[in-house]
Amino acid sequence: MITTCTGEPYPRRTPLRPRSLGWGAGRVPFRLVSVGDVSKRILLGRKLRSSQLGETLLPKRIALPVFASDALSSVAYAPDEVFIMLSLAGASAYVWSWKVALAVALVMAVVVASYRQTVHAYPSGGGDYEVATVNLGRTAGMTVGSALLVDYVLTVAVSISSGAQYAAAAIPSLVGHEPTVAAVAVLGLMAMNLRGIRESGRFFAVPTYAFMVAIIGMCAFGLVRLALGDLPEVESAGLTIEPEPGLEEPLTTIGLLILLARAFSSGCAALTGVEAISNGVPAFRRPKSRNAATTLLLLGMIAITMMVSVIVLARQMGIRYVDPHDLHRLTRDGEPVGPDYEQHAVIAQIARAVFQEFSPAFYVVVTVTGIILVLAANTAFNGFPVLGSILAKDGLAPRALGSRGDRLAYSNGIVALAVMAIVLIYVFDAETTRLIQLYIVGVFVSFNLSQLGMIRHWTRALETERDPAERRRMMRSRMINAVGLALTAVVLVIIMLTKFLAGAWITVLAMGFFFLLMKSIRQHYDRVADELAADEEDKALPTRVHAIVLVSKLHKPTLRALAFAKATRPNVLEGVYVDDGTDTTARLLADWDERRIDVPLKVLHSPYRELVRPVVEYATEIRKANPRGVVAVYIPEYVVGRWWEQLLHNQTALRLKGRLLFTPGVMVTSVPYQLRSSEIARERVRREATRVRPGDLRRGQVQRRPDDREVKR
Repeated sequence: MITTCTGEPYPRRTPLRPRSLGWGAGRVPFRLVSVGDVSKRILLGRKLRSSQLGETLLPKRIALPVFASDALSSVAYAPDEVFIMLSLAGASAYVWSWKVALAVALVMAVVVASYRQTVHAYPSGGGDYEVATVNLGRTAGMTVGSALLVDYVLTVAVSISSGAQYAAAAIPSLVGHEPTVAAVAVLGLMAMNLRGIRESGRFFAVPTYAFMVAIIGMCAFGLVRLALGDLPEVESAGLTIEPEPGLEEPLTTIGLLILLARAFSSGCAALTGVEAISNGVPAFRRPKSRNAATTLLLLGMIAITMMVSVIVLARQMGIRYVDPHDLHRLTRDGEPVGPDYEQHAVIAQIARAVFQEFSPAFYVVVTVTGIILVLAANTAFNGFPVLGSILAKDGLAPRALGSRGDRLAYSNGIVALAVMAIVLIYVFDAETTRLIQLYIVGVFVSFNLSQLGMIRHWTRALETERDPAERRRMMRSRMINAVGLALTAVVLVIIMLTKFLAGAWITVLAMGFFFLLMKSIRQHYDRVADELAADEEDKALPTRVHAIVLVSKLHKPTLRALAFAKATRPNVLEGVYVDDGTDTTARLLADWDERRIDVPLKVLHSPYRELVRPVVEYATEIRKANPRGVVAVYIPEYVVGRWWEQLLHNQTALRLKGRLLFTPGVMVTSVPYQLRSSEIARERVRREATRVRPGDLRRGQVQRRPDDREVKR
């Protein structure tokens, strides 16, 4: 009977007998695994081969909640921001709320239509970055890349912070601990996404669809009650909003336009996340472009329906909503509501009033809204790593971002996004209102450059296309992108004018920082590539090899290093010992002579008991004496099997290697000597290599004996 690492019996009638290791029939293998490996497998699941990448592709029903959760979740806070901005002039300005909602819906419809053209023209997953780079040049591409990186980080920070606020409203004990709650949520999302996009998509699909059903159901029920004439008022309908100082008088035309522009720019937060699908086309099943375009259309229709319905219902139900920092402007019978007043989110107020006779429905709406705000960050966890891998491939980001992890996800990008989002959450104390001002600048920068790039793409394609039907299709696509550019450019100007001093300048600085960082990384990689380029001089052999073997005492590792150094046949070979003032030097010299070792031993005196500096200086002097020669330094090292033994050995060798690596003309060679404890590490590797994993038989990586009783490699 074979047992697992937990001691449970493994049901197999006969033991495994890996023939490649020559084990006998009676020997039963046990898999030795580290605690870290077990924990990693529990957290992430089993490893996936590169050939299994196709198994991680998403159908439309899973891709919608994966890539659309950010845009859909904006329904939970975009209406709030619209009413907050309109409230600056008092509740009378709410009459414009539905018109602002229609304007935002129009922009979203045009942007969705524009991105449907993008996913067909550029299905490789580069999205806005690829469009801008190909059609407008590398500078425009880096601008878009920096804007998207900032936007993804802010998406996580805003969504998670908003979810933490909902959690604090539901659980009073969490009040004041919102940043910690948000950080824990970010870490949870990071862990889920490290398991792979398909795994996270399945997990997030149910709450995302539940949010859609809950909000659309709430709005439909409310609109039916509105048509029947029995629509109730929300809890804040009896309050009065005092206008901001200076806005007490009726607004002039210019003042009204400025107010509506600010409300419109805040409402455009609903457009964030639309671009994520264009960056995630490679994650879709075939036909990738068609499935991505269909998902975009569904996203646009659902998001517009929910946002407009929520704003219309809130207006009809008498909502009174102000900035959480301006609660003193809310009055009841002429008296401020006081600091103890708890202002609930717009959706929460609507749900409580609409379902006043059925409270479970209210709790369902509030719960799924809080959940979707957390899960909305999952869009960024899918977009940021893909964008990071593309930037890494182009030499604009660290190459580590382009490496896939055990579950075929870009693990380094996922971890980097989580770290930056947590830092931002703590800096802004998880306050959504402060973060929202930074939010939509970056995404509209990428919108504009993407639309301009697509216009150039279609114009260039029309120069060579001769088929009339295809030309008409291209001209129609170019017109859609032109309208998209016009609208997004207007929105960007409005955002910069209304939000720059409110915090958008921080986003601009962050974009500039990422732009300069990408430029510096590219320059570094280009410089390294130039230095590493092979030429004829690299074929020249060194005129002389001076080998030195470092000696700490005369034992087996030293003798092995001497033997290995001899085998390389250097021009000069000598042992080097550093005398630190102890009485071991004379004993070592005596042992050296007694064993009649035919290699000279040189003693370097170190009056200050340093061990590294004398060796480095000696190697440097040898190199100076023969500039065209090479100094080969052989360092005997112990190989141990337990982690704590690493702390007890080889520390001087590590420091010495670190110093010698920066010494020109010096080659460092480690000569390992395996201690008995290293057998543990070798046994672990051997067991791992011969372990039969679930699915190996199905994939043909093991074979079954004719008697169907034993599986062997």
